[in-house]
Amino acid sequence: MKRTGAEIILDSLVAHGVHTVFGYPGGACLPLYDALYHYQDRINHILVRHEQGAAFAADGYARASGDVGVCIATSGPGVTNLVTGIAGAHMDSVPVVALTGQVPRNLLGTDGFQETDATGVMLPVTKHNWLVMNAEELPRVMEEAFHIANTGRKGPVQVDVPKDVYLEEVEFDSVPPLSIRGYNPEEGLQPDPTLVREAAEVIHGSEKPIILAGHGIHYSGAYEELLAFAEKANIPVITTLHGVSSFPESHDLSFGMVGMHGNIYANWAVDRADLLISLGMRFDDRVTGRLEDFATEARIIHVDIDPAEIGKNVNTDVGIVADLKPTIRALIDEIGQLDHSPWVKQICQWREDHPSLAIRETEIVLPQWVIRQIYHITNGEAVVVTDVGQAQMWAAQHFWYDRRNTFFSSGGLGAMGYAFPASIGVKYARPNEQVWCIIGDGGFQMTLQDLAVVKEHNVDVKIAIINNNHLGMIRQWQTLFYDSRFMSAKLENPDFVKLAEAYGLTGMRATTKSDVVKVLKEAEKIPGPVVMDLVVDEVEKVYPMVPAGSSLAETIEGDEVQEARYA
Repeated sequence: MKRTGAEIILDSLVAHGVHTVFGYPGGACLPLYDALYHYQDRINHILVRHEQGAAFAADGYARASGDVGVCIATSGPGVTNLVTGIAGAHMDSVPVVALTGQVPRNLLGTDGFQETDATGVMLPVTKHNWLVMNAEELPRVMEEAFHIANTGRKGPVQVDVPKDVYLEEVEFDSVPPLSIRGYNPEEGLQPDPTLVREAAEVIHGSEKPIILAGHGIHYSGAYEELLAFAEKANIPVITTLHGVSSFPESHDLSFGMVGMHGNIYANWAVDRADLLISLGMRFDDRVTGRLEDFATEARIIHVDIDPAEIGKNVNTDVGIVADLKPTIRALIDEIGQLDHSPWVKQICQWREDHPSLAIRETEIVLPQWVIRQIYHITNGEAVVVTDVGQAQMWAAQHFWYDRRNTFFSSGGLGAMGYAFPASIGVKYARPNEQVWCIIGDGGFQMTLQDLAVVKEHNVDVKIAIINNNHLGMIRQWQTLFYDSRFMSAKLENPDFVKLAEAYGLTGMRATTKSDVVKVLKEAEKIPGPVVMDLVVDEVEKVYPMVPAGSSLAETIEGDEVQEARYA
């Protein structure tokens, strides 16, 4: 039967189980929206108030659901507004399909109204993209797009379609199954048994091993495997930022997060380990700092689905390119019951001597204390979507994550404004979960226009603004490294309560500790979105912990020493 290009795209979305998309219409993609009018019973379109929010929301949806997120934008500024969100998905390996409109084929290359080389713009921040010049190509392109986004090292893709291709009618019966010679989607990427045995031998010869758990644990769904492996081998588990919530933090073998703002005892453990078993992480600079100082006494076992990551930043003794789930299962089968209790006891002693997460007693409203109250009031059941900078670090450090895949943030790109629209996507992916957006006053003002979205659709997201009237991390670094020459760090904020009310939402402010507890409890009980202006101490820093690779003689007292390795 005859189908337009737009209808073929929507049929493909339905075939892939897509029921929620985030977008903003414009002239070049209007034929797709016209077709979408007839699919409203199958596809729920959420009109964001800026295309960047569409990309962030699709990112949050993908992370929380395990499926592909979908966003839509028009040509020209629509595409360029998507770039930040798509770049963030690319850095964090998030599967997103971006559907973009383009000027009609006869206007390509003429500098027509809102013409931009969309695929050229997106090329550096996508796994792959297509400019579709014929509607007959769309069934194949859409299948390839979903496949590429959601297999191997996941990531965003773009399908750019000229306006007249959306309108073009071609013969179309059904979405064809993807056919790639030698590919079996049920098997995934299996580990080389020889390398698994080699890794097991290294593990058996280790006295002070550490498991470094990264983002790949979430994407592989290897939670049970990680837990079983750690317990059988009696190995402490330390996570990257994106590995947070991959291992229960109440477990005896859990020692929190590594890196620039990781726990002091976690960083010391990495510094003194004789083996790092690195699972689905990429040894980025926020983890390692100066590479020449990182884990100098350790051998490295690195398991990652992307061969480009093996040996890229850190020399690897055993590199395994494979899916984590079958690889960890194979390691469990290969190793015996091990005992590293003296090593575990040593790290516990460091934790007792240097309680990184202790919050000092004071009547001042400390931001880390606020995060701890959110944890207690929600009984640790909240899904946390956090922004970047200080709010990101406090949320990672002081909310304890026992539940799987309940912490989301823009880690690689570090995009301010991510948390609020991403939390909308997370809520659509997990409608029955408590979703809390923890965001700074600076980050919130980058994407606050989506208050209109949560009002329109009654999206039950609790928005906790950690308000210190500053770009907090900018102020912190200017204090540490620029002799307190504060330039463009202080914010003149609006009245966030009145702002919430202007959008027809509930807004509340807290300026004392008792206020904070009252506001958080009230917000949790209110069905629907709530904006909380939580006014905290202006000068409180994210206390930098001793970085991995630093001498055990160094103490917490020298902030410049702690952060210089990452500056």
